[in-house]
Amino acid sequence: MTKEEFPGWHGTTIIGVRKGGKVVVAGDGQVSLGQTVIKGTAKKVRRLSPGGMDVVAGFAGSTADAFTLLERLEAKLEATPGQLARAAVELAKDWRMDKYLKNLEAMLIVTDGKDLFVITGAGDVLEPEHDVAAIGSGGNFALAAARALMPSEKDAEDVAREAMAIAAEICVYTNGNLTVESIDG
Repeated sequence: MTKEEFPGWHGTTIIGVRKGGKVVVAGDGQVSLGQTVIKGTAKKVRRLSPGGMDVVAGFAGSTADAFTLLERLEAKLEATPGQLARAAVELAKDWRMDKYLKNLEAMLIVTDGKDLFVITGAGDVLEPEHDVAAIGSGGNFALAAARALMPSEKDAEDVAREAMAIAAEICVYTNGNLTVESIDG
């Protein structure tokens, strides 16, 4: 089977919600290969603590690629203590220009409680306009649901959980088995 014929890995929805002085990152646990669910309990949201800094990161895409990017992000954070924006930009620059890294297929949502960013392999470091960021196969469903829930009385975690539940009902590559991490702003 050639790379073009390979059905590809699917099955991630990650959301980041900033509300009420807290940022929550939630991710589902499903990993699928083609039409088959390979695993339902994957942990795609991690807490990083490089140099004593507290950062939460969620990833969508190839797991090995995402772990490579998380390791690189940790190194950038150690080199620029307390500066998530700078570390994210440095990672995005390397990701876009490095011969090896530019082939990685993943996306990241990262936060230190103050900043919330989406980092892509196209060299983008995006800050969401409406305090909600989402990536992955069900990302657009979760994003729309969370944006609709933001004006409610729900806190950041409740918004993230409800948005993920809605995405799981719509996207066949997303399940309701969540990993949720929160960080104060």
